[in-house]
Amino acid sequence: MSAPTQAGTSRPGEVRPLVVLTGPPGAGKSTVGAALASRLGVDLLDTDDLVEQRAGVSVPEIFVEQGEAAFRGLERDAVADALSGHPGIVSLGGGAILDPDTQARLAGHRVVFLDVSLRHAARRSGFDQGRPLLALNPRGQWLQLMADRRPIYERLAWARVDTDDASVEHVVEQIVAALEGREPEVGE
Repeated sequence: MSAPTQAGTSRPGEVRPLVVLTGPPGAGKSTVGAALASRLGVDLLDTDDLVEQRAGVSVPEIFVEQGEAAFRGLERDAVADALSGHPGIVSLGGGAILDPDTQARLAGHRVVFLDVSLRHAARRSGFDQGRPLLALNPRGQWLQLMADRRPIYERLAWARVDTDDASVEHVVEQIVAALEGREPEVGE
């Protein structure tokens, strides 16, 4: 795990997430988010789930029926609402960080970049049909997504956790250690 940088403080009365998870498809954002929320006794809000609830259809259906631009607009609104009103863990869709408004909103939040290699991402997610941007040539598309997104993930990150070969419990412990201002013990 790379050391966290100083996160901004919230204003009195402001509700902010404890942690915002980012990373590419297959990094484990949903799985780690659920385990972290359970460990900390808070709720998890997945912005893709919020988009689906508001739209009344799945993310792949939004992509097919309305296009990526429509999805990104819905996603931007869901992220803005989550960042300004959810006191638990927020898991962002992998491409949410591409939006300049979202990038600005993430300033001062404890953004944890869950990093993963192609090999592990492919094994975890299977690059299935539920990932519209990976439908054709999933490995090549994933590599291109990461080439485009990695600098943004890294710039926005308060902390980075490598999820390759790491158990969910190990990743959660690294995030908790960062929240507590301590380094995780070797082998945790």
